[in-house]
Amino acid sequence: MLGPGVIVAVAAAGCTAIWLGDPTAPGGFLPTCPTKLLFGVTCPGCGSMRMIYALLHGDVPAALHFNGLGVVAIALLVYAFVAYSVGLWRGRRVRSWQHLRYAPMIALVAVVSWFIVRNVPIEPLWSLHV
Repeated sequence: MLGPGVIVAVAAAGCTAIWLGDPTAPGGFLPTCPTKLLFGVTCPGCGSMRMIYALLHGDVPAALHFNGLGVVAIALLVYAFVAYSVGLWRGRRVRSWQHLRYAPMIALVAVVSWFIVRNVPIEPLWSLHV
């Protein structure tokens, strides 16, 4: 159970840094998205720190605004982590969504689609641009 404990500790440290850094306020110590800084486009991960900050404060609508795909990804990753941890505890693997045959392809299509949709300069899609 050392592996899950390390993952929880790293996630807690990251969440603490985001909580203290407040990415919604300008001039903080948290880094800016390098893709947006260099190329001026919103990448699929843009807004993730603000999304996590909003989730830590219980503001789900704001989190969905900052990165809707990220909210879904976090929910799926937490589910996969719990299934993995339960599998370690039981001594046998618990099948989860990531064991499905087309899961990697679906994830790739979702991320590429999110990247394209967020950068289309037509309303209502432009409202997804952060």
